[in-house]
Amino acid sequence: MTAPVAVITGASSGIGRALALELASGGYRVGLVARRREALRELAEGIASRGGAAFAAAADVADREALCEAIGAIEAALGPVDVMVANAGVGVPTRLDPLNVRDVEETFRVNVLGVVYSIEAVLPGMIARGRGQLVAISSLAAFKGLPGESAYCASKAAVNAYAEGLRIALRKKGVAVATVCPGFVATSITPMDSAAPFEISAEAAARRIARVIARRKSGLVRFPWPMALLMGLIARLPDRLVARLVGHGPEMPAGHADAAGSLAPGAGGG
Repeated sequence: MTAPVAVITGASSGIGRALALELASGGYRVGLVARRREALRELAEGIASRGGAAFAAAADVADREALCEAIGAIEAALGPVDVMVANAGVGVPTRLDPLNVRDVEETFRVNVLGVVYSIEAVLPGMIARGRGQLVAISSLAAFKGLPGESAYCASKAAVNAYAEGLRIALRKKGVAVATVCPGFVATSITPMDSAAPFEISAEAAARRIARVIARRKSGLVRFPWPMALLMGLIARLPDRLVARLVGHGPEMPAGHADAAGSLAPGAGGG
């Protein structure tokens, strides 16, 4: 039996890199997509040195044409995509004076349109074959607009709604759709003295996502459960208490991120 093919965007760091290693060790042939060509090359070589199979194709997920070409190159090298993990993301604090509109636009291009473009590149083939998995990496930040993180939270809420609609539409076409919402995930750019509540490692997050893939789970997946419960509580608090808990936003220092520095839960890779 031919080993399945999984494509991971944002594979050069964070959850994406950890997941690539996890899936490769589990027998998947792994397609690696991110902007950083050298980091992808090193990852692919590392997977190959362990007996795995990987193919790297550099592209910015916000560039629709380039991403489509990259995934096409992966399919030519490894075969049809069985699992698409739309993981790439950025997080930049939302400021007030002045409004950093360009950062907001970039957040939506990467976090939302990057997911749409990733799915676009593989979904027709999955439907034609009558099987496949789509995994959108979102965030627990999707469930509450947080001060200083308006754009990041809104982008992840959009991912949740988009994936939910796809899941319902695809339920009889053999394509499973999971939306994964992690809490705080430690990355290499997280300051050592700024541990966030219930923070987990990228490797721990990758293991959870790998189980979602192995079980072909559809629907919403939230972890770790203490942070999921905390975010559920915060989502129900009045504004004055939210401001007291997390601050007023734009002046908060950047600390946790997948590619750029968001304090909101969730971290992928760039």
